[in-house]
Amino acid sequence: MAKKKPILLYGFVFAAAFLVLIQAIPYGKDHTNPSVLGEPTWDSPQTHELAERACFNCHSNHTVWPWYSNIAPASWLVAYDVSEGREHLNFSDWDHQLKGERLIKEIREVITEKEMPPLPYKMAHPEARLSDAERETLLQGLLRTLNNDSPEKQS
Repeated sequence: MAKKKPILLYGFVFAAAFLVLIQAIPYGKDHTNPSVLGEPTWDSPQTHELAERACFNCHSNHTVWPWYSNIAPASWLVAYDVSEGREHLNFSDWDHQLKGERLIKEIREVITEKEMPPLPYKMAHPEARLSDAERETLLQGLLRTLNNDSPEKQS
């Protein structure tokens, strides 16, 4: 029994030292938001508000970086999620955003299947939890917004 205490103590010291050391890894520490290059022509203020509540932290250049985004390894996960989110859909770089049927299909799927926002995000951000009615309003509003911004409509 006496041997278990030193092993636990060494394990705790090692884990604490490891957590301190990984703070020196720079990935996930850059919390700058790039300039907004162009936003969609929203179909309504309600669609914009719902998208801002549930999507903007990862899918725009308006990311609000929470306190835990400064502490590794959480900072790594947050930085990765924001980077991936902006790569797939960025409401702040709308002029360069790929549009069309592929984006419409993807948006319809992730909202309908409740894949977005993901559960871990909703747990940390209760404001992003949308009711079924809000989810449907967001989906229909985004589809109208995409239709309004389609190249065919602007010619």
